[in-house]
Amino acid sequence: MIYPDINPIALDLGFAQIYWYGLMYLTAFLAAYLLANARAKSLNNNWNTQQIEDLIFYGAIGVIVGGRLGYMLFYNLPNFLSDPLSIFYIQGGGMSFHGGFLGVLLAMVLFNRKYNKTFFVTMDFVAPLVPLGLGFGRLGNFINGELWGKVTTSPMGMYIQEQGVSRFPSQLYEALLEGLVLFIILWMYSQKHRAPMSVSALFLIFYGLFRFIIEFVRVPDVQLGYLAFDWLTMGQLLSLPMVILGIYLWFRSAKK
Repeated sequence: MIYPDINPIALDLGFAQIYWYGLMYLTAFLAAYLLANARAKSLNNNWNTQQIEDLIFYGAIGVIVGGRLGYMLFYNLPNFLSDPLSIFYIQGGGMSFHGGFLGVLLAMVLFNRKYNKTFFVTMDFVAPLVPLGLGFGRLGNFINGELWGKVTTSPMGMYIQEQGVSRFPSQLYEALLEGLVLFIILWMYSQKHRAPMSVSALFLIFYGLFRFIIEFVRVPDVQLGYLAFDWLTMGQLLSLPMVILGIYLWFRSAKK
């Protein structure tokens, strides 16, 4: 396979440029909105249009603010400490899923206060809405030619003409597993009323596992490298607690 070398700019208006990566974020939020409406209708669980619109708004703010802040804290801390304003230099890229995840958790706490909902009622509703957005985000990484996998001679590799080597297209692996496969698992499972925490638990377990596995073929961030054992990455270190917490919540939900 040969990397198609897609122009990251989807539309150049002269006075402004629209990037594919930004369009992927917009597509992710739109997909979440449509899925939320479909989910509310199928479950008939007292989610109205106003609540869903606010849910997506709060979630979007959590993703963007948490994702950027998480990247600076988890992956680029020295630069952030030396130049705190660098958090606003978004033209250079840099978003963290784990930071966005924490941002969404905080946003949902604020959302719950407004609508007097319990935490896991909201999170179990939200969990199936997330994976497709993750998949679109990884497609954005692929278009940008970033977050590549390791050099390989495997037929599963993709030849990058600019680099003169073949690499694992880890962005596509993540789009498939963290996006499409995780969506199918959560959407099918959540079509029936389930015990509280169980849908959230499945999200934590499977996302953490998928991300941990893919990190073995993904090149770690150059400013961090491997944290230990010549294979442990920051992505794996942050994903492991998700799996542990997910297993704990699953057993708690089973008791209910």
